[in-house]
Amino acid sequence: MDSLNQLMNSLSPYFKCNKARLYCLSAMLLALISVRTVNLRELAVAFAGKALLDSKHRRLRRFFSLFKIDFIMIARWIFSLYISESEKIYLTIDRTNWYWGKSKINILTLAIAYEGMAIPILWKALDKAGNASAKEHIQIIDRFIKIFGVTCIEGVLGDREFASQELFTWCCKDNQAIPFYIRVKDNANVKIFKGKGHAVKKLFNQLNPKEHTPYMNPVTLYGTKVYVVGSRSESGELMVVVTNQAPNNAIAIYLRRWEIETLFSCLKGRGFNFEETRLTDQDKVEKLMAVLAMATAWVHKVGEWQTEKKPIRFKKFRNGQRRPHYSYFRYGLDFLRETILQISDRFDDFIECVALLPSKKNELEAEL
Repeated sequence: MDSLNQLMNSLSPYFKCNKARLYCLSAMLLALISVRTVNLRELAVAFAGKALLDSKHRRLRRFFSLFKIDFIMIARWIFSLYISESEKIYLTIDRTNWYWGKSKINILTLAIAYEGMAIPILWKALDKAGNASAKEHIQIIDRFIKIFGVTCIEGVLGDREFASQELFTWCCKDNQAIPFYIRVKDNANVKIFKGKGHAVKKLFNQLNPKEHTPYMNPVTLYGTKVYVVGSRSESGELMVVVTNQAPNNAIAIYLRRWEIETLFSCLKGRGFNFEETRLTDQDKVEKLMAVLAMATAWVHKVGEWQTEKKPIRFKKFRNGQRRPHYSYFRYGLDFLRETILQISDRFDDFIECVALLPSKKNELEAEL
């Protein structure tokens, strides 16, 4: 219980809720990291307290049914954990989706590109299968701007699903001018100066495999002046990225979009097994995503801290490449999980893990 009290004391300055709700949130975070699944029955097994298992299970269900989560406060808490004042960031946007029975779970997520794995900051459970609309893309980015402002955005990164006239026009408004690096289909119609429109892939007919190059003149795409950059893979597949910024580094910047895919894999099989949830109601799924976002942010921060103390070893391959044995996320998850499960012997380690979290509300507000 001492470990639970330590976490509650750390979170209490930020989350305005009664002690019972804060207890439930804190105990759920510790249980989630311990059992590595969002299945409520499994969480109840690791949930702190002397109540019967069925009582704990009902309490968790009530949490998702009745408790109102302040998503803005959670976004600010996560932001302050990673981003310092005046720091510029890349935002990456994507969806993750799966079926539970006949119910489709579809979550639009906006995350901060960070050290190889994106950190979730805002999300929206969609009431449909398939792609989100351009309006929904704009709404989630606009939510970020209303909380944190536009000046901290170095760029918005998105796959082909996010290429639209509405989003491009909105990003290029004079009063905000949001940089973006978004992939488009290679048959997207572009116009050069006032010439006739043609497929953008024709601009890169001479591009060889394993090469990339920008088309240095601006083109008109979806009624917006943009730059286009082409990159051809070893197999010959063409990737076209559009941006409203200088195009020279557009491909390297866009490729950081992949960090959100790493995030989704950590939320699922490599981490917390998100797909094991039996929650399908949109409101409950968004609350569960909030708990997952907090756990993911904490675990990744612990992994960074541990790397400073004991660097991650690298594997060597025959082709000369070197890759780390595991990610910050996995390093932090294993350390924090082991610490929680052996809390009587490693309470000092747990105190240090909690100390990595934001410590004072006024410090958070000063950064914002």
